[in-house]
Amino acid sequence: MRPERIPLFPLNVVLLPGAELPLHIFEPRYREMVKTCIEEKSEFGILLSLPKGLARVGCTAEITAVVERYDDGRMDILTAGRAPFRVVELFTEDPLLHGQVDYLDDRENPGDPRVQRQLVELFEACHTLIFDDYPKNLEGALTEELSYLVAATLPMDLLWKQQILELRTEADRQERLVAYLREWAPHLQNKGALRQRAGGNGHGLH
Repeated sequence: MRPERIPLFPLNVVLLPGAELPLHIFEPRYREMVKTCIEEKSEFGILLSLPKGLARVGCTAEITAVVERYDDGRMDILTAGRAPFRVVELFTEDPLLHGQVDYLDDRENPGDPRVQRQLVELFEACHTLIFDDYPKNLEGALTEELSYLVAATLPMDLLWKQQILELRTEADRQERLVAYLREWAPHLQNKGALRQRAGGNGHGLH
C-alpha cells in the first residue's frame, strides 16, 4: 500500500510511469527527503512546476540508485516513475512540500491495433529525425505502456506530456500521441532539411 501523504518535489519536468529521471540533489530539504526515502524504501512525488502554479497530477518517483555522493552533502541519484497521483490537499507548513494524494488507476479500454501501429511508425520516424537513430527501446515493450514510453523518450512539449500523464486509458493516450506526432513530424523533417542545407554551405544552425 502506498501512503496517502507523500513528500513532493516540484520540477520543470513531467515524470511518466516507467521513465528514468536522473536528479542532482543539492537543497538541504531535498537531501533530507532523499535520505528518508532511501532508509524507508519509500517514494516521493514529482509535480510539474508552472509559472502559474503546480500541476495537480504528478507521478511518484522511486530512487533506483545513488550514483554519486559529494563531500558537501550533494548527490546524484537515478529515479524511475511509478504511480500517477492527484493532489487532494497541499501542506506547506514545512520547508518540504507534502501532499495528500489519490493514486490514479487506468480504466480498462483496449487500444485500437491500427492506432497502435500508427503510433509505432510515427515514433520511429520522429525518433530517427531527432536522434539520427532508430529507437532501441520498443523491443519487449508492453502494449499498455507504449504511450508512456513514447512520450518519455521524445523531447515533447511539457504541457503535452502532462496531458498524457493525466489521461486514464492507454487508448486515449495513444490517440492523443498520434495526433501530436502527425503534426510534429513535418516540422522535424523541415528542420532536418535545413540542417543539411546549412551544413552543406558552411553556415551551421545555432
